[in-house]
Amino acid sequence: MVTKRDFYDVLGVSKSASQPEIKKAYRNLALKYHPDRNKEKDAAEKFKEINEAYEVLSNPEKRQTYDQFGQAAFDQTAGFGAQGPFARTYKSGPFTYSYSSTGGSPSSGFDFGGFSDPFEIFEAFFGGGSPFRRGQQIPRYGLTLDFMEAVKGAERTIIHRGKEYKIKIPAGVDDGIRIKFKDFIVSIDVKTDPVFKREGYDILINHEIPFSLAVLGGNTEIPTLDGQVKIKIRQGTQPGTMIRLRGKGIPHPQGYGKGDQYIRLIITIPQRLNREQRKILEEFERIS
Repeated sequence: MVTKRDFYDVLGVSKSASQPEIKKAYRNLALKYHPDRNKEKDAAEKFKEINEAYEVLSNPEKRQTYDQFGQAAFDQTAGFGAQGPFARTYKSGPFTYSYSSTGGSPSSGFDFGGFSDPFEIFEAFFGGGSPFRRGQQIPRYGLTLDFMEAVKGAERTIIHRGKEYKIKIPAGVDDGIRIKFKDFIVSIDVKTDPVFKREGYDILINHEIPFSLAVLGGNTEIPTLDGQVKIKIRQGTQPGTMIRLRGKGIPHPQGYGKGDQYIRLIITIPQRLNREQRKILEEFERIS
């Protein structure tokens, strides 16, 4: 029997990780190793492993059983059988978990070793249909969006089977997401932005402020998705200080709220001082 990695290690989370932490870890890894995007030799196996870990750890009852019995609980040859801890079926959101020793999905024609189709888990997580089932592949098209188009939403035209379709891309879509339209699927590729870094529905920017502003405090303007905003810098601000702007992040495509924006303050230290500046700092050092 091949020993599998610990599911917590697979997702890179601690055993006390919260559900939001597990979901965030899964999202990042699933997008990174999806075989449609990652052409490395072991990407498909890693993708499967990530989905197996998420299927277990995202469900409280499965997670409790895993914490109690470990990998043996999911090994069909380990002796638990259909009457063991997996002879039950649970529903949680879009997922159905069948604890049995049969393996695979009866409608898929594939055996996933007791786990669900990894593509079904992926598509359910991102709100689309799985392209990995029932024989014939669903036609797929790729669209590339600028970062701000993905944030604000966009409209594109696709020629499908000789017919022109105008499709609306909802605000907040992320890189790697698939959206089902009619009888075809659109895969979204989002360009990176030089200023904003996306983490789920939150965004992060690095913002430089002069040494004097960090010491004395004052105001500075920072970029947001909606334009420049003035924020207050407290006196004595330390390098790496994080400021949070609630509701200034990425909108959820389903329309419920937005993420937040985080500003990491980078303090610029002058490399050269004139005589007066040096004198002032020396005096400051003397009396402090």
